[in-house]
Amino acid sequence: MSSESTQTLSPAIQANILSKTYHIYKSPSDRLKQLIWGHKKIYYKPYHALKNISFDLPKGEVLGIVGRNGAGKSTLLQLLCGTLTPSSGSLKINGRIAALLELGAGFNPQFTGRENIYLSATVMGISRQEIDEKLDSIIEFSGIRSFIDQPVTTYSSGMYVRLAFSVATSVDPDILIIDEALSVGDGDFARRSFERIMAMRDSGKTILFCSHSLYQVETLCTHAIWIEKGEIRASGKPDIVIPTYQSFLDRLANQDSQPAQPNNATLPSNSPPTSYENAQEENESNTHPPSSPNSARITKVTAYADNITGNVLNISSCTSNLAIEVELHSSLENEIPGVAIVIHNSGGQLVTSCGTWGDGLTLDLDANGNGLLSISYKDLPLMKGTYYVGVLLFCSRGIFLHDEADPAITLHVTQSGQERGLVYIPHQWVQIKKKSLAGR
Repeated sequence: MSSESTQTLSPAIQANILSKTYHIYKSPSDRLKQLIWGHKKIYYKPYHALKNISFDLPKGEVLGIVGRNGAGKSTLLQLLCGTLTPSSGSLKINGRIAALLELGAGFNPQFTGRENIYLSATVMGISRQEIDEKLDSIIEFSGIRSFIDQPVTTYSSGMYVRLAFSVATSVDPDILIIDEALSVGDGDFARRSFERIMAMRDSGKTILFCSHSLYQVETLCTHAIWIEKGEIRASGKPDIVIPTYQSFLDRLANQDSQPAQPNNATLPSNSPPTSYENAQEENESNTHPPSSPNSARITKVTAYADNITGNVLNISSCTSNLAIEVELHSSLENEIPGVAIVIHNSGGQLVTSCGTWGDGLTLDLDANGNGLLSISYKDLPLMKGTYYVGVLLFCSRGIFLHDEADPAITLHVTQSGQERGLVYIPHQWVQIKKKSLAGR
């Protein structure tokens, strides 16, 4: 997991054969019997939340942890933070940890936001003088100054995570651990949070990032671990681990008898996917640019194929040309957003994707922040079936999602041949005459 620049440094985290086992009892009486009989009789079933987890995380690296719900990711993070103790194995932490594990963890609901800042920072080992110096910036970043002297029991979930994240990232930790908590925040806060995470990464902080957004894990992290049923199934570079995990999810989805919907399994999402019909109605009812400052939004998506325009199109495989126009508005300061196009099949599997930032295109916005661009696919090589096209608006780095219309377009593809699959790959057959043995 180490790079050349970090091989000579002591790892920030060293986990050696780490395991966590829980005892599951059928009834309280069985728990009492176990206390009485000790190890002479067993009245429980062991549940192995983690089994033999080992890894070294060098300082300055960003580790992404992926896995399905219940795989053991949160258990591992709690062990790293010291809120749980391992059943076996050893763990060594070199540096001060700040963690955002669950909503409001470490907060006293009867304390005010200001009091909880001091409480949380003190638990992290920060002196009161240092907290006093950072207090104003913590409150300012959280954006809840008018509520800071109210009990946190009156806070919404978004206010909780704003304050918790602000504290965790303002105390200058050596190691930052984040467990999917940013999905609670609103768009502007999530954007500022990712900017802060990126700044911490660039300054050499060690980060553990646990998320279901595989796209963000692959983009942000220098290393990734896939945990399945409490064990490490794969470990290595994100561009190897993430596709392996995604293929596993695709196989599970294909085994599911329930019809699947398009999903953003490999892309960040701040809200559930919405149909383009709903997005179009919203755009038609509000033709003015978004009023919220420092934001970006897709205002219209138009698709063309075979001289027909619509959000549901009939396509002929390897014959039809598809063109998509995207209109957007941005009031972002010091940033030009990027546009991505994703295509899923009817089972939710990602067929292909592309982004303007990856193709070296910078959007040209007018003085009012409006932009218009198009993308074309010649002789669209999709094979027969139904496909969904999504349009997404990202930050300039292609990490944070500002807006999405997914699915925006539905494609019904037909073909003349009997071939099966997702895409047609151009190929050429050559007949080779085998030399006879007699002529050798």
